[in-house]
Amino acid sequence: MKSLVPGVLRDEPQFARLFVGQSLSVVGDRMSFVAVPFAVLSVGGSASDVGLLAAAGVLPMLLFALVGGVWADRFQRHRIMLVSDLVRFVVQGLAAVLLLTGVAEVSHLVLLMIVFGTADAFFMPAATGLIPLVVGADRLREANALRGFVQSSGLVVGPALAGVLVASAGPGGALAADALTFAVSAAFLARLRPRGTAPEAMGGTPGGSFLGELRAGWAQVRGRTWVWSGMAAIAVYHVVVLPSVFVLGPVLAEDQWGGAASWSVVTVGFGIGSVVGDVCAYRLKVGRPMALAAAALAVGSCQALIIGSGAPLALIAILEAVTGVAVSLFFVIWETALQTHIPESALSRVSSYDYLLSTGLMPLGLVLAGPLSESLGVRPTLYAMSLIAVPAALALLCVPAVRRLPADASDATPLGGGSIHAGPEVSVP
Repeated sequence: MKSLVPGVLRDEPQFARLFVGQSLSVVGDRMSFVAVPFAVLSVGGSASDVGLLAAAGVLPMLLFALVGGVWADRFQRHRIMLVSDLVRFVVQGLAAVLLLTGVAEVSHLVLLMIVFGTADAFFMPAATGLIPLVVGADRLREANALRGFVQSSGLVVGPALAGVLVASAGPGGALAADALTFAVSAAFLARLRPRGTAPEAMGGTPGGSFLGELRAGWAQVRGRTWVWSGMAAIAVYHVVVLPSVFVLGPVLAEDQWGGAASWSVVTVGFGIGSVVGDVCAYRLKVGRPMALAAAALAVGSCQALIIGSGAPLALIAILEAVTGVAVSLFFVIWETALQTHIPESALSRVSSYDYLLSTGLMPLGLVLAGPLSESLGVRPTLYAMSLIAVPAALALLCVPAVRRLPADASDATPLGGGSIHAGPEVSVP
């Protein structure tokens, strides 16, 4: 009988160790998506406060993402991730204690989220750069699809658990569970042994200047049209679309849908779709993956319109499932493209620019979403978000370098070599 364990987990033991450790942590993260907004509302916060807290969690990405990228290309990436997990364990644990003891205030939660976001800013570039050190080049797409599968499954399991925990133990109980998942992740990272973890083997240049390394990373971005145009489209998605999920969706649920349990139904619907998208990405056969990714991003950018449509809750959840398929496809393809076409020695720096221009700019949208909705109304604000985001994603599809990017790096023109020519289609098992 054929083993049910994916081949990349059987053949890549270090990736399997990373995969198991991160899987539980992802469930905790998805629980916090539901718990954090309702934590703010539970201490008397407003829609603007929900946006402020969400912005506090991602604003440090704007300040520290580039530092994290340089460090991850210089030093051992899994060690940076380990320290980040320990910091987030402490932060979430403290937030849980403050909430469970009834002394939490919005200002406390904002300060803790700033620390949490700072740890995230170092974790994310290191995590992206670590994958090629624990997985062979021919298994990158499978590895990213499995990572996406866990993240998507977490969107099903995490919100469901969060709904139960918030209802039974309050938001503090859900955040306490999230804190424990960071401890488990740190334990697995401590046992990880990636290939080539010496700084020189990882492409770091300890004797080089910080600014010089940043410029080298930026040269990798600006020299590839598909990279910088993709980053621009992702930035629009994070700044315009995601505030509808992190801020206005929970507010609408609290006011009109019955609270956290109803919002969990929507997020679970998105999660189910994301699982389907990751399965498709695992088995997909496509010669020009970024063309498909751009089309998928346009579908995923309809989330604000769906949430504000006024449709029955069940229909909203179904439509969110469709966008979940699209969003998962896009990000699996995007990460695989970066890991395939960007030199490993510069990968964390390039990904740090990605996070800077996407997650780092997201606070702008998060901070503005609340006041705009209070001025214009929640639904008109959601409609305006879609009018901006969907055309931006369609514009990405119009970029020739995006449509023509091959799946295999050997079929691409080298950096600075002009347009990318057509290559053979890649068969995927």
